[in-house]
Amino acid sequence: MLLIDIDACIGCGLCEENCAFDAIHVVDGIAEVNESCTLCGGCVDFCEVDALRIEGMEKKESSCDLADWTGIWVFAEYRNGRIAPVTFELLGKGRKLADSRNTSLSAVLFVEDMKDLPADLISYGADNVYVVQDPAFSQFTDEAFGNAMEDLAREYKPEVILAGATAIGRSFIPKVATTLNTGLTADCTGLEIDQESGALHQTRPAFGGNIMATIECPDNRPQMATVRPLVMKALEPDTSRSGKVIECTINPARLQSLVKVRRFVALEGDTINLNEADVVVSGGRGLENEKGFKLITELANVLGGAVAASRAAVDSGWIGYPHQVGQTGKTVGPKMYIACGISGAIQHVIGMQSADTIIAINRDPNASIFDYATYGVVGDLFEILPKLIDKIKDQQAV
Repeated sequence: MLLIDIDACIGCGLCEENCAFDAIHVVDGIAEVNESCTLCGGCVDFCEVDALRIEGMEKKESSCDLADWTGIWVFAEYRNGRIAPVTFELLGKGRKLADSRNTSLSAVLFVEDMKDLPADLISYGADNVYVVQDPAFSQFTDEAFGNAMEDLAREYKPEVILAGATAIGRSFIPKVATTLNTGLTADCTGLEIDQESGALHQTRPAFGGNIMATIECPDNRPQMATVRPLVMKALEPDTSRSGKVIECTINPARLQSLVKVRRFVALEGDTINLNEADVVVSGGRGLENEKGFKLITELANVLGGAVAASRAAVDSGWIGYPHQVGQTGKTVGPKMYIACGISGAIQHVIGMQSADTIIAINRDPNASIFDYATYGVVGDLFEILPKLIDKIKDQQAV
């Protein structure tokens, strides 16, 4: 709750001027807060007379000895019979973080049968692989995975735990952070670590994607973050690497779950494999209506690529949500991304900025999408795309 000391308030208006949510206003010389307040604390920072404070948000003394916690951990997500690609991406980033801290990089694997999976994780950069084998991990449940991660973290004390911002990671990692009484930054797009202090700088979109915030957890360990798939780069696997496989045992009672998984049913549209497409052709508000996606689909077909869209196009009902790329959609990292009629709002760019080559087509020469594009074409996409499609077909016919 935001509390206002009316005796101390001088009605200067600094809080009102600096509120990003239009949640505080000066009325008759006194600040008043409305229901739009998110308790972000910005107004408290700007108040020069200490008339504002947030109840229950006072800083608590940490009982955690930071020196006891060392090493970087990556949760190795295993699903559909394979290790999820985001695991290898996190190992690539984790390798850099661990090297900068002169510490070890470990993968944590929960499976029914580990087979040769630890060797794969080591080839992608892990020094150690902590493995828990148990039938409880044949299907994902928050309780089994969360309790196992909590117990291992308490025993081995890693300074950082990373996981993919997937359906599984987003589901159980917050539980782990809560039980360990530490912080969690979700949906990160960037990670760096201070070589001396070990403070993990976790970058993620904030305020609806309008700014990028860098967040730290200075007083508690482990530092925890989930990371969007396809924003980090995996290392090339090196099968000559050696590492240590540590088989762990968790109390069976901790792996019991009140949830019983009967079966999985794929949602319609799950076959739209944007994440693995080498070429993605995406359309935005500039397509004007759903008919514009016929051109997008035709171009994608001749290039052997997938069709994507901005949130504006999806919200307009021109194409289904499984095609949406951006902060509230999917993240893609193709060899080539063609953005047609997309303005380049940061919310969309977050989902495609990892593409090797970005080609932007827009009639507005000042569109911000050109700031991110490898190649830009200024013009009417309804004139450009048919000519481009014809040219590609002519080349393929040769």
